[in-house]
Amino acid sequence: MNMPFDSRRSTVMARRGMAAASNPLAAQAGLNILRQGGRAADAAVAMSAVMNVTEPAACGIGGDCFALHYDARSGDVTALNGSGRAPSALHADDLRQRGWRTMPARHAHAITVPGAVQGWADLLERHGSMSLAEVLVDAIHYAAKGFPLAPVFGVGWAGQADLLRQAPHAAEYLPGGMAPTPGQVIVLEELARTLRGIAEGGPQAFYEGPVAEAIADTVQEQGGVLTVEDLKARRTTFDAPISSDYRGTTVVECPPNGQGLTALLALNIASHFDLGSLSWDDPERMHWMVECMRLAWADARRHIADPAFSPVPTNFLLSRDYAAGRASLINPQRTLPPQPPGQPPGASDTIYLCAVDGEGNACSFIKSLYMGFGSGIVARGTGVWLHNRGSGFSLEPGHPNELAPGKRPYHTIIPGMLLREGQFRGCFGVMGGFMQPQGHFQVVSAMLDDGLDPQEALNRPRWMVADGQPNGELLLEEGVPFRTMAALAEKGHRVRPMTGRGMFGRGQIILREADSGVLQGGSEPRADGLVAAY
Repeated sequence: MNMPFDSRRSTVMARRGMAAASNPLAAQAGLNILRQGGRAADAAVAMSAVMNVTEPAACGIGGDCFALHYDARSGDVTALNGSGRAPSALHADDLRQRGWRTMPARHAHAITVPGAVQGWADLLERHGSMSLAEVLVDAIHYAAKGFPLAPVFGVGWAGQADLLRQAPHAAEYLPGGMAPTPGQVIVLEELARTLRGIAEGGPQAFYEGPVAEAIADTVQEQGGVLTVEDLKARRTTFDAPISSDYRGTTVVECPPNGQGLTALLALNIASHFDLGSLSWDDPERMHWMVECMRLAWADARRHIADPAFSPVPTNFLLSRDYAAGRASLINPQRTLPPQPPGQPPGASDTIYLCAVDGEGNACSFIKSLYMGFGSGIVARGTGVWLHNRGSGFSLEPGHPNELAPGKRPYHTIIPGMLLREGQFRGCFGVMGGFMQPQGHFQVVSAMLDDGLDPQEALNRPRWMVADGQPNGELLLEEGVPFRTMAALAEKGHRVRPMTGRGMFGRGQIILREADSGVLQGGSEPRADGLVAAY
């Protein structure tokens, strides 16, 4: 499929409401909710539900979600953590005794309790004005009556055909035994039935009764230990967000167990360099940014975990003194050898979407199965793909992120938000596993260092430190000049140019002008989505 880089899209402008998602049907579902008088949170759940149908490899009700919500009346930002916990009978020692040194990816033991459905309900209860039944209408329609497969996502679906053929209970995702093609109308009857049950019975219809029994039975058939009691014990948390100032704007992220801290660490270190004085493709600027990211990864890989089990030294890591010390390590002429993480004194496939309503409420929302089609396991008769978030745990004894019963794993999915003088300025996100904090860093720099609008920031070619490893290869997207690649290689970076766009993330951005209320929206040129507004 031909995917030229220059999207030639303009930033969308509106005032009454805006919704952005990586699938047009989802964005329009969000706009429908806003036109009915719904709030940003209502629109976010409606879009998430449609994405569950139209991009089932990337997200689903068998996965997790996170959200940041801005309340226009109070000015408060809340962070919703809809990530699930490990089964009560799953212990690291048991897996180590089997000879495993790392968590498996496509295995029933990688399935933690799916948190998305409870997250939907709790987000609506706290910040919405509509019911689950009202916001799930479009998702149920597309699942039951069919939807045409979008072009970019269709390529990814076809690439998973072998996995789908081996996946238990996944027949309706291979119509006629073949991966669907772009434009083909797909009907997901089992998923439609499950969504109807949630619309009528709320989250209990998912975490208790026949659906919960199907999930637990399927996991156990595949060698896992998840039980109905584990599902009944699900719970969402609302946490205080974490933030840092960058060029006069407050960048807000969800706290650990998510990796938003990684983006803030990189931005804090980068604040010690005048990035805006150089063009985006200047090798000196890119070197500084990549080195900031490598240092951030060194800390993230060591410290991010479920704070209920392993307290994360967030205040220390985000302190200005700590950032200054890390910045002083960077050699402008040479890439750093792997650096150890700082020590305090005494011591994923994904979809992102966002919505802003006419009152100025905003919701930055992200949801995922982690890898494409998650664990590769569908709960019998439900149409629900079960995620593999448990593969984010460590099996290293004593590691803060070591697997334990009832614990939440290191999570890659992160929504972002911008404030200026305490008022909402924008919501943003870039999907794609360990690309996410790197994408946050790059689009925030594009907007705040270079003054780009949302669409311009998303159009810019990207780089990625591979796999979030401090010493990983430097992957460069097409559009990065050869002279830049050569100069980076001379500085010691292991450079690898890439032609595929999927690995560099898929983002959405909505900004709001405080005085006029004008909304500016951008949608990722690497995906099928759009910005819908009125």
